[in-house]
Amino acid sequence: MTERPAQRTPNRQLAALIAEAGFSNAGLARRVDQLGLEHGLDLRYDKTSVTRWLRGQQPRGTTPALIAEVFTRRLGRRLTAQDLGLDACAPVYAGLEFAATPEEAVDIVSGLWRKDSGSHAELRKIAFTPAGLVVPSRDWLIGRADERVARGETPVRVPVQGRPGVPRQRGQTERGPGQKVTGGDISALRSVGELFRSLDDMYGGGHARQALVRYLEHECEPMLRGTYGEQTGRRLFAAAADLTRLAGWTSYDIAAHGLAQRYFVQSLRLAQAAGDRAYGSYVLVTMSRQAVYLGHGREAVQLARVAQQGVGTNAPPVVQALLHAVEARGHGVLGEVRACTGSLVRAERALEAARPGDEVPHWARFFDEAQLADELGHSHRDLQQFRSAAQHAERSLQLRAPSYARSRLFCRVVLASARLGLGELDQACALGAEAAGAAAEMRSVRAIEYVRDFERRLEPYKDAAPVRGYRDKVAALL
Repeated sequence: MTERPAQRTPNRQLAALIAEAGFSNAGLARRVDQLGLEHGLDLRYDKTSVTRWLRGQQPRGTTPALIAEVFTRRLGRRLTAQDLGLDACAPVYAGLEFAATPEEAVDIVSGLWRKDSGSHAELRKIAFTPAGLVVPSRDWLIGRADERVARGETPVRVPVQGRPGVPRQRGQTERGPGQKVTGGDISALRSVGELFRSLDDMYGGGHARQALVRYLEHECEPMLRGTYGEQTGRRLFAAAADLTRLAGWTSYDIAAHGLAQRYFVQSLRLAQAAGDRAYGSYVLVTMSRQAVYLGHGREAVQLARVAQQGVGTNAPPVVQALLHAVEARGHGVLGEVRACTGSLVRAERALEAARPGDEVPHWARFFDEAQLADELGHSHRDLQQFRSAAQHAERSLQLRAPSYARSRLFCRVVLASARLGLGELDQACALGAEAAGAAAEMRSVRAIEYVRDFERRLEPYKDAAPVRGYRDKVAALL
């Protein structure tokens, strides 16, 4: 006798929430599809799909988390897949959410740190989604600093995994959640950030990225879950935002673009908790740079403009110069000559207005004449204005400190491409070979891709003697 398949149990939790939200089945399906589009997913649900869910069928993949997010937005309170009677999953878009509260922001970003620290290979394969830039940048622009970030003084007992209720055993020097955060703790976070930033500049993001993520998991997360007052809390969130942006930057450098995007979104949210509007604009600038690199010029321009609008006209001239220069890069990718030129002129004027005594945020101090010349070189190269590109790239290389090894490599490739565009094949190949040698010493996918881009430009000249010589030199390097 054939056994009947087990009967599904109707999902009364989902039915109750649909009624509370005032959705029709078709309306819910439409909203899930729309939210999927925000995260780069092409979903095709309809009212029949919702009927199946109500009858007990479990949607697959990322859909349970998407449905929960739809209800969260509609009802104004955080709901999970379990709250809807659905099986939880680890959605591939997790991390693109712009959290409603500081507590939720800590939960989301610490989840990313833990998964990344555990070397989850699938995290580094997540695709970048341009649609995922819209909601976070909008929410940051219209949002305000959180009214309260302080956490109370009651110690937190942390259960050992598998043994509920038993405090975790740790040495006296190991920080645990619930401990009081001090000014020294925050200074340490800042110092660690400078260390990892220097390593990234000199050797590429792949050298110390994993160590940075583990530091965030084991040191920064317990601080965020510790006890602190308002002033200390703001400084703590600011330091956490900076380190999280750096984790995204190093992920971007090894071509883990979807993961980098998620770190940037969470850094943006932490900056809002810190009440640091200017730093939020810098995170958006970073997101714009990634969009430029991936060829999404329109999104890059929009992000730069949101950053400008969000920070206003009171920012120091150096910050203003940075914001305009990044917008120019987006226009350059799009081939918009007039708009690109206008943004570059505004960047130059802003930097000329800077004075030695100006108070400049620590994260903007890198933007000097060398960096502006670099931006000009890149932009003119993208516009195929090769003589100007070569002039600015040469100036940047003259001014740029050796410690910015990767930036110098990028600029050398820009100069090589400009020389090639001017018909100076011998000099272009010599510069390209120098860049390839530097790339071989780094753990940076971006560095290698810059060299590969130059090699693609060499294709029309592949039979020329300088190109054959170039290929012989770099064949064993990359």
